Amino acid sequence: MTMATLCRNVKLFQELPILPIMSYGGIRHKFTKTRYPDEAFQPKPEDHEKYGGDPQQPHQLHLITRIKSGLGRPHWEKETLKALGLIKAHQPVVHKNIPAVNEKLKIIKHLIRVQPLKLPHGIPTEDDILDTYLKSNGELVIRKKLQAIETKSIES
Repeated sequence: MTMATLCRNVKLFQELPILPIMSYGGIRHKFTKTRYPDEAFQPKPEDHEKYGGDPQQPHQLHLITRIKSGLGRPHWEKETLKALGLIKAHQPVVHKNIPAVNEKLKIIKHLIRVQPLKLPHGIPTEDDILDTYLKSNGELVIRKKLQAIETKSIES
């Protein structure tokens, strides 16, 4: 190859336009972050009717259960599952209903089930903690112990 041929090849490469690899028509890979607008995740009145909630007074606690595996998912979803304590499947975890937690839940919404934690007997005291159990529908029930009554002797 002569020097003239080499120079001609270099000029040909310089004249070609340089195009970015990902510029062609909306290629979207399997694991990209969501492109849905935030309005799609805002609660709707139908949701409150469905779950029996009040939009003016939302529930204070979420009952979160992982229903799908994190295997084969991107690293940010695995990290979010770990940060929320959703290590094992079908093990409910309780979190506050605050914007910081809700942002994390939005990332992994397809892997979890979120239910409001219902407290029909109110928040349990420290004495009642051992007598509480969680139903599958999200109710935290306090099992009241029966108190022994004093027997009175009958005088005859």
